[in-house]
Amino acid sequence: MNSRIFHLASALALSSILLVVVGCAGSRRADLHQTLRQNEARTPNGEPEVLAAYQPWFGRPGHINVGYSSQDPAVLARQVAEAKDLGISGFVVNWYGPSHAFEDRAYSLLQDVAAGNDFAVAILYDENSDDPGHTTDDAINDLNYAHDHYIAAGASARAYLRYNGRPVIFIFPKDGHTDWQRVRQAVNTWPDPPLLLYKDVDPRLVGDFDGFYAWVHPGRGGWAADGSNWGQSYLEHFYSEMTSQYPDKLAVGAAWPGFDDRRASWSRNRLMSARCGKTFADSLHLFRRYYNDQRPLPFLLIVTWNDYEEGTAIERGTGKC
Repeated sequence: MNSRIFHLASALALSSILLVVVGCAGSRRADLHQTLRQNEARTPNGEPEVLAAYQPWFGRPGHINVGYSSQDPAVLARQVAEAKDLGISGFVVNWYGPSHAFEDRAYSLLQDVAAGNDFAVAILYDENSDDPGHTTDDAINDLNYAHDHYIAAGASARAYLRYNGRPVIFIFPKDGHTDWQRVRQAVNTWPDPPLLLYKDVDPRLVGDFDGFYAWVHPGRGGWAADGSNWGQSYLEHFYSEMTSQYPDKLAVGAAWPGFDDRRASWSRNRLMSARCGKTFADSLHLFRRYYNDQRPLPFLLIVTWNDYEEGTAIERGTGKC
């Protein structure tokens, strides 16, 4: 999966992704298709490749019951088919290394399904925060495992997300104890060194990372008690920094339907209103103020496909009014 996809689907793909719910449940997907048809007049080459963040832990104790197991191949096949129908070309999957056996198995099964359905997958590596003294070694060992098992070997390796021929790995930071310079040096020894992407722009890490990706956040105003702060200032700041200060770095924009972590065991009672689908629509379109056909945004990440615990899932539609 490479820049071929970058020019694929374009306005039609993005037009089919926006599932804005403005009516009853039965019209959820139809309303979204209609909303994004407004973009069909845009030049195809100016559109980003659409990805979606994916959570692989459902069916494991400790997480809520969403009605399926992330290790069920039939479920995975359905999810891939539904995502493709919406114009999504790949899942970016939360992954903690082989020590988290359930998630690792779910990822392996998902990559197998993706390989048979012209779909992409990529790893979103969660920094280990359990043992601060070994986070760097853990990251190197885990990424080497990912390379040997998912990126460079096996029939399903063709499904791994690549950009200009190089595999893309997303990094989700936790406590910041990892020496990313050492990690960078280690992965540079691979025959096909990966593109490493870090969450949010961090000037201290520019030398170690190939780019940055946006993630759901309310921005400078913080979380509003009524959920009214949908993240406009955060996205504006992200796109402004990437285009003005780091134009040579790979940028991954983001869109989200809202946020509500009150069902999660780790809840901090954070809320971002869906605003009857307007949060998704506004966050999805905001990148257009900073990118165009001459300077296209490479990727746009939907946050998320199925994180029901933090209220960002679009799998079953977005928002209710």
